[in-house]
Amino acid sequence: MPRYLPRSWAAGRVWWVRPTSPARVSGGRAAVPAELRLLSYNVRSLRDDRAALGRVIRGCAPDVVCVQEAPRFFGWRASAARLARETGLLYVTGGAPSCGTMILAAPRLSVAYAEDVTWPRTPGLHRRGLATAVLRLATGARLTVVSCHLSLDPAERYRQGGLLLGRLAELRARGGQAAVVAGDLNDLPGGRTFRLLAGALTDAWRQAPEGGGDTFPSAGRDRRIDAVLCTPAVEVLGCGVPRRLPGVGPGDLAAATDHLPLLARLRLPGMP
Repeated sequence: MPRYLPRSWAAGRVWWVRPTSPARVSGGRAAVPAELRLLSYNVRSLRDDRAALGRVIRGCAPDVVCVQEAPRFFGWRASAARLARETGLLYVTGGAPSCGTMILAAPRLSVAYAEDVTWPRTPGLHRRGLATAVLRLATGARLTVVSCHLSLDPAERYRQGGLLLGRLAELRARGGQAAVVAGDLNDLPGGRTFRLLAGALTDAWRQAPEGGGDTFPSAGRDRRIDAVLCTPAVEVLGCGVPRRLPGVGPGDLAAATDHLPLLARLRLPGMP
């Protein structure tokens, strides 16, 4: 009988999604690696080459994926479930309820808490929101995860940066001090909102660059507008756009979506 695994408790939703690959086990018990791999990826509503996108995500071998521009209109649940199946991950929360941000996770992680957040809509601009979760490892360690996609409008973007930090503080009170914010900031490192967030959190690529930093556009990268930002309790082992991925062809990164993947290797308190 196929093994189905649940996810999302947020807003009363419960999903059952079957991964295409089994959880990693050792001696009948869940294997707990020293590192956690977190991927931030703007998938442009899955409008590009989905096969290439699947190869890129699988090649990154993430434990957690913070998605931006996830499906959020008609049929979004089926599209999100399909992406989870194709990449061997489980849907955690997000999609339409969080205005296109989403979190996926490996089967070895359990979900202690999940919540979708929507921000006030500014007339003439897209409504934005956060996908948030507290994930638990077999060691008992917890990681608070926030997937974000900030506004193109500078003033609204800066307000959203402040709202994000406020919500993060609330989540840390629930899930502990280890926390990561990952997403498309739509701002450069010298911009006001990027500096606001990097002033409160650790810019993972700046802390431990491992691969490229520029993430947009995928066909000719020249801007670093995507970021992984961590609290001091999270040790950054490396972060960047991966240069070589197993099973990924030379044209896959440009074909998958208009952003490049940003992969961070992290270590949490209490992990061996």
